[in-house]
Amino acid sequence: MNDLRQQLKISHDRLNEVNALLTDPNNETVSRILEIVEKYGGPAEINRKAAAAGKFENLMDRLRQTNSPYVADLDWLAEQRDAGAFVSLADFYDRVSEGRGGETKIDPEKAVTLEISALQYFPWLIAEAKKAIANKELMPGRYIRVRNMKEQSADNGDIMATAAAMQIVGASYVETLDTKGTDGSNIHLGGPECITGYFGGIGQPNDHPYKWVDEYLHYYTTYGVRQVLNINSGTILAAYLLHKLGVDNEFKISVFMGNDNPLAIFWTLMAARLFARDDGSTSLIGFNLSNSADNWTLRHAAQIRRSLGLEKLVRFEHHITETQKSIVCQPYNRRDELVDVAREVANIAAKHEGGDPEIDCSRQHPSDILDYFMPKEEVIAQGLMEAMQLNYLDKHDALNNTASALIKAGIGVVCAGNLHK
Repeated sequence: MNDLRQQLKISHDRLNEVNALLTDPNNETVSRILEIVEKYGGPAEINRKAAAAGKFENLMDRLRQTNSPYVADLDWLAEQRDAGAFVSLADFYDRVSEGRGGETKIDPEKAVTLEISALQYFPWLIAEAKKAIANKELMPGRYIRVRNMKEQSADNGDIMATAAAMQIVGASYVETLDTKGTDGSNIHLGGPECITGYFGGIGQPNDHPYKWVDEYLHYYTTYGVRQVLNINSGTILAAYLLHKLGVDNEFKISVFMGNDNPLAIFWTLMAARLFARDDGSTSLIGFNLSNSADNWTLRHAAQIRRSLGLEKLVRFEHHITETQKSIVCQPYNRRDELVDVAREVANIAAKHEGGDPEIDCSRQHPSDILDYFMPKEEVIAQGLMEAMQLNYLDKHDALNNTASALIKAGIGVVCAGNLHK
């Protein structure tokens, strides 16, 4: 068996061939990415613009200049944070542990990030914050957004208000670019309903990876949006190359990529390691495994991740709940499995894409993944905004149920760091 294993080594000659292709001036596949980067002024200038655009004070100034109604909400949120209105993590631990918080041993090394998806509209965050204050609940440590970028940019500064709010609460967040197969570029795709249950990638046909890079750099330099969703092997490679060039971009891989076994995960993480910078950093910061992935796959994936030196850099973002409609067979609830695997596997996010099934299915409008693709004007025309906000708050409840289960098991959680001291 050892003899067979030695046959798997990649020779330096093969690596040299790849390096020669990457640096070949006649390689138009790479040259087009370099041209886009240079169009934005090069890596250093791109990072400078992004840092300025994403600075909290600058975001607030731009919102005030446009008389955004969200300024008052952001001021309120900051005031609540400063006043200590949110439950402390210690008090939450104590309540969940029924007064034994000081006695319960919590493992901080295996702390699970509390993640919610999708925060489509900024006002939902304010509604969530009010609920969290009233009920002494935790706010997520990570938010996923899937709203159309152009729409939210034009909607009273929704994109900037969310970016500013993340800095107030102390959470990370991810946006989803508009350049993807559901924009009409994939001629085989009749609509979002064709792909929601089949995870082989939405698609980025033909020259779309370059349009994706261009769109990313636009929002990065305009609003400081650093982390985006990634759904295609071509745009994943493009994102690796951007980071290798010096652009401080970050991305997470979507569940739609369909990584559902250790070999698929090995392939993805191997590429991340090969294109890492000299300091070991990579643009891949989050990795959604398929909904089909079980704890056996997670354990093997963790071993691969650790061996490649990526355990602290790449978070496994695991769906605990899913929308009630249009994506998985219900009931879907992986909370017990999470508690089991989180005792061993570090750097996991518990992603809540739906409410707990028994609650979600009882709603007049259960959560639906297809709602993510609905324009705001259609949501309003159908009178669904209140119902969809309730769906979001159900996800918040599910997230807090997960937090309680983890804490009872002695596993720490990562929530909004500036709110829950």
